[in-house]
This record gives sequence, structure tokens and C-alpha cells, in this order.
Amino acid sequence: MQKSISAGNLCLIILASSFTFMSCHKKKDKSSVTGWNYDDKNYGNFHVLKAKEQKTGPGLVFIQGGTFVMGAKEEDVMGDWNNIPRRVSVNSFYIDETEVANVHYREYLYWLANTFDNDTAVMRMALPDTLVWRSELAYNEPYVEYYFRYPAYNYYPVVGVTWEQAHDFCIWRSDRVNEKILIDKGYLNKRAPLAEMKGGQGDQTFNTDTYLMNPDMINNKTAPKKGGLKDVSGRPRKVITFEDGLLLPGYRLPTEAEWEYAAYGIVAQNPSPRTKEKNHGEELLSNQQVYSWSKNVNGLRDNRRGSWQGQFLANFKRGNGDVMGVAGGLNDRAAIPGPIKSFYPNGFGLYNMSGNVSEWVGDVYRPLTSLDEDDVNPYRGNKFSKFYKDAQGDYERDTLGRLKKVVVTDSEAVTRRNYQKGDVINYLDGDSISSVTYGYGITSLISDKSRVIKGGSWNDMPYWLSPGARRYMEQDQASSTVGFRCAMTRLGSPEGNGFKEGNIFGKRKQNKKQRR
Repeated sequence: MQKSISAGNLCLIILASSFTFMSCHKKKDKSSVTGWNYDDKNYGNFHVLKAKEQKTGPGLVFIQGGTFVMGAKEEDVMGDWNNIPRRVSVNSFYIDETEVANVHYREYLYWLANTFDNDTAVMRMALPDTLVWRSELAYNEPYVEYYFRYPAYNYYPVVGVTWEQAHDFCIWRSDRVNEKILIDKGYLNKRAPLAEMKGGQGDQTFNTDTYLMNPDMINNKTAPKKGGLKDVSGRPRKVITFEDGLLLPGYRLPTEAEWEYAAYGIVAQNPSPRTKEKNHGEELLSNQQVYSWSKNVNGLRDNRRGSWQGQFLANFKRGNGDVMGVAGGLNDRAAIPGPIKSFYPNGFGLYNMSGNVSEWVGDVYRPLTSLDEDDVNPYRGNKFSKFYKDAQGDYERDTLGRLKKVVVTDSEAVTRRNYQKGDVINYLDGDSISSVTYGYGITSLISDKSRVIKGGSWNDMPYWLSPGARRYMEQDQASSTVGFRCAMTRLGSPEGNGFKEGNIFGKRKQNKKQRR
């Protein structure tokens, strides 16, 4: 006996079938200029990713940009007059939550040693200088031998690293992070890292620039078994582009302006910040900070009631001969650099932006930088470059497996309106235009290799803990008081993921009257 289908059930079946049909034939996005569909095999499979929010790379913290007064917050007791206060704007970016630690740098060395078969030249370029601990009139040999390698110091900041070494670390880190992304998404074989580290040759390693510019030079490419992108013929793609939204921008050293802005954690001084898309937020600051912490911003001790009241908020030198206090009540509990997650994080959640170790930033040092630089994303240190090609027009990789670059020549830039030279490190301050010269080693210790260091260290007086203070060292020099942390450019909404760009007023016209 067959059961009859009621009219109501029949309607439900028809609706379900219609929904299934529509879901199988989902309307494709299309170009507003040609009308062609995106990701459609009949129109060449041109892939356009819907607006995608940038993922936060390993170890990084998002820093919402804005305007701030960059420069001295205290009296210029040193008489350097090299950090004149000036209002600037900094775009949003990412920066490491902590300083790069010994264990992180040893991971880098481990990779180099295995990938380049302990090549003496390669290892010499990367090894930190542990001899920076030595002093003619101090017994620091234990630090020379043990600080970098002993497990008790795993998560203490790496020191003895030059600016050049920190710069190379950032490139290596970028490549390893992007390599893992491609492996996780199925575009590189899972055994690619092991194959590199057993290869003993740099030209077998993964490099992000090489992958994007000439993927034929990269081995172990593959395609995902499911859900992968298609080429113009509808076949699975083995190579992705930056436009596909999977790869991250490169890690790098922060600019001086970025570092100083991040150190203040200004968002903590805003009594009413925007926390949701529907909120407005306010342009207010409740305190003008001297130091990087958000509580007791002009003092050195924790002033909140509790067990930590009166304790120092950073690792620094209290006075001559006093770097840690009296036994039984050590004031900062660190004789040398302390753990990278010691002390309170600042308003952005960053640790030790004042004290512990000073940090390299990207900028080349000039005493009057603030008078010359742009007021948006200020930076001195540009060498505009391009990828090198040999006589046959082919790209080349260097001994570390990175794609070679060369500085743009003056003849190539002569027709530009926005710049006329490739190397503009000394632009307006040390070149023929400014009529300023720096006789390095004769009349000055400033050169085109002088790089800014920020933040104050375990062996510095409180004056240097203010983020506005600035000093410099040559980029090929190192110190027991200087480390570094990495940064990354932010792509997309300046307020972060989950927020839109610009004030979106909808379709209502500005002068249209609203009904009351």
C-alpha cells in the first residue's frame, strides 16, 4: 500500500530541491568593469579573493597606528639635541611581543648549520659575538661561555648581535613562516624542510622572494588534493601568488617611529577607545608618558596597592654599583638581562620596551632626523632596490639562497618626480644638497652605517628608559646591552581585523533630511 504525499509535504520537497539546486549553482562574483566571472573555468579562472583580513604572524602583536608626539619627553640632560619633539603619524603594523630570545636565535643557527653543512663563512656571519661580555676590569667570563647556550638563559634576550645579523634573521624568519603556510595549505611537500636541511646547499632552500618572482627555482612544489586553486586550463595550481592572500609580508626591523610609538602603548591612555565596529571611540589621551608602562607613567615603581607595590617596573641600573639591589629584597631581580616576559606588558601588550636590553631599529642615525623626515611613516635608511638579473635576464640567488637585489642606479631614477637617487640614506643630511658632511673617524662617529638603538638596558640609568631617547652604534658592531625584536607591515584596516576602513555612511545622501 503506497502512502500518498500531502500538498504541504510536496511543497517542502520542491522548496528543498530548489535550495539544493541553487546551492550547487552559487552565483559567482564578477568584474564590475568587464562583467566576466571570477574563478570561472569558462572565463579563465581569474582568482580574486574576497577582502581577507591579514593573519597575525607567529610572535607578533597588532599595533593600531595613529598620531603621537615623537621625541624627547624629558629635559635633554645629555645635551645631544637629537630628539626634538615633533608630531607624526604611524600606520598600523605588527611587532614582536617580546625581544628575540637566545633559544630563538639558536633555532636560526641550527637551521643554518644543517642547511649549509656548517659552512664556516655562513656560520661566521650569523654567530653572535659572545665576547661582548668581556671587560678589562670585570669578571664576566661566565657570561661569555654560558649566557647564549645554557638552558637557564633560553628565554633571555639574545645580545651580541649586530644590526646586519638581526636584519638577516628577519629574512630567515619570513621564509620559514611562509614555507610553513605553503606546507599547511598543500602547496609544498611536507618533507621540504628536511630536504633543505639535509641538502647542504643554499640554492635548495625556500625563499619567499624567489618563490614569488621565479618559482621554477623552488623545489618540492605540489598542489592540494582538495579545494586548491585552478589555472587557466582548469588544472590544479602548484604555485600561488601574493594576490591569493596566503603568504604574509616579510618580517623586518621596526622603524624608529614604529618602535617608539609601540613602546608608549598609547591606546591605554585613551579613556574611550573603539572596541566594536558600531562604536565611535574618542581622540583623547589621559596622560603624557615618559616611560613605556601604562600605570604610573612618569614613575619607576608600581604604585598600585598589592604585593608588588613599590617594585621596579623595568630592569635597569638604579645607580652606580647598583643593578639589582640588596640581598633579600632585590629591586628588579635581574643582574643582567632578565627573561623576555618579565615585568608588566605595556598598553599594547609588549614586554620590556623600557629596560632589559636596548634594541636595534631600522633607521640610520642622524642627530637632526626629526627636522628632515616626512610626518607620515618617518624613516631614514632607504636604499631603493630591484631584483638582479644576469646578462641572460635570469634571476640569481646568493650564497644564503636569497634572491639577489641591487640598488637602483641614479640614471634609472633621474626621470622620477618623487626620488632621483637609489641610495638616499644621507638625503638632506650628509649629501651635496645639504652641504653637510660627516667625517667619520675624523670629526664625527656618525656614518651611513650608524643605526639607531632604543629603549635603555639593564646597565642604563633611568634617563635612557624613555622611548623618546635615542643613541646609535655602527651596524656591524654588537654589545651586551643591545638586542632586537622584529616587526611586520599591516595590510588592510588600520583598526585591525573585524573593523572596516573609512567611515561607511551607507547609501543615504549627506544632505537628505531624516524623518523625526
